[in-house]
Amino acid sequence: MSKFSRRTFLRGVGASMAVPWLEAASGDGRLSEPPLRMAFIFMPNGVRPDHWTPPGDGEDYELTPHLKPFESLKSEILLLENLWNKNSVGRNGHWPKVPAWLSGGYVERTTGGDLDSGGVTVDQYAAQRIGHETPLASFELGLDPPRTGIDTAGGGFPRALGSFLSWADRHTPVPKEIVPQVAFDRLFRNYRKPVVSGADPTNRALVESLQRDDTSVLDLVQDQARALKKKGSQQDQARLDEFFESVRSVERRLEMAMKPQRRWINEGKLPMDRPVPGIPDTLADHKRLMMDIFILALWTDSTRIATLMTGDAQSSQDYSWLAGVKGSWHGLSHHRNVEETRTQYEKITNWNIEQVAHLLQRMHSLKEGSTSLLDNSMVMFGASLRDGNRHDPENLPIMLAGRGKGTLRPGRRVRAPEKTPLCNLYMALLERMGVKTESFGDGTGALQGLS
Repeated sequence: MSKFSRRTFLRGVGASMAVPWLEAASGDGRLSEPPLRMAFIFMPNGVRPDHWTPPGDGEDYELTPHLKPFESLKSEILLLENLWNKNSVGRNGHWPKVPAWLSGGYVERTTGGDLDSGGVTVDQYAAQRIGHETPLASFELGLDPPRTGIDTAGGGFPRALGSFLSWADRHTPVPKEIVPQVAFDRLFRNYRKPVVSGADPTNRALVESLQRDDTSVLDLVQDQARALKKKGSQQDQARLDEFFESVRSVERRLEMAMKPQRRWINEGKLPMDRPVPGIPDTLADHKRLMMDIFILALWTDSTRIATLMTGDAQSSQDYSWLAGVKGSWHGLSHHRNVEETRTQYEKITNWNIEQVAHLLQRMHSLKEGSTSLLDNSMVMFGASLRDGNRHDPENLPIMLAGRGKGTLRPGRRVRAPEKTPLCNLYMALLERMGVKTESFGDGTGALQGLS
């Protein structure tokens, strides 16, 4: 392996870039082989089942319209069937299904000041045990800002439940970052940079503060926080305190991560300019940019555990810019089998699946010695409900990409017994990540048939 070049990764970043792994890029600071990564990509609003589930079996199955974007990656994916979260049955169609997707927990219907997601999510379970091995214990990205209030028309659940994919425990969501520049900076410029998705990314003071490495964005919103606390109930005030403390804890944890650690250093080039302030004007640009940062986090070994929400529980992203579509993702998902509406919903679903296929193809093209980034990863992609129209909780659309450093045998369709806990898959992934556990969520044992 040739000597690591700083110039390769500094291009377009700026002189103020401070990268811990540069300090660990020589001598004993270098890992001898690529590490294993575990990542989760969430898609809201389900799928059209007959356009997802293919005919055929084992390695011999046809690609349905939803799966067509993965044609060149068919040998790199496992199509998993009959997995579900039994604790999401009989609940609201969207909100409680999101935190349960990675935890298997039973989400309580609360007033919002005392959120209860039912349990820790698998990414945070792993991060709490092996996250110290990388500068960032985990990395959470998304596109939609968090929602507030109670959805009285949707079962009386707090909308916040559907705004966060990762939960440190049953009461504490892990904020996701939706501002590309801040997400990028967490990797390269300043590990103290907090998640600011709850703030207005167009606020001038906020934008200016993001250009400085020594200012906590939280300090900029203290006045706003105090005003909110005065107006809110005791539960609101307690929840706001808890939220800000959780963000400060992230800052403290990231400060601790500044010390050099043993890292895997890739020889190849993955140049990426620092994103401009704010959020891109188009959803397509925003999504591609966040996906590039998602890949960069894994490629640079800044983290080995990552999540990406391509939309919140009832994503209202407007897709009228997409040819033949007029309306929002969630609105059109309730197509009621009206052909014109269903066709628009299918176009939105296919477009989003195409973006994930692009991400996986990019990971497959990035070489790590004789292997690739995708070879050394386990990337789960899917949704927390099956049918976007009916909200069916059984047989969730789930795909697992990558070879898990040789522990997975992709290129197949794997049918588990009906109503197999999705947490069985997580137990299998945790085992491969070196995290020993006798139980997780409602899991009954590690899912078999993956290798």
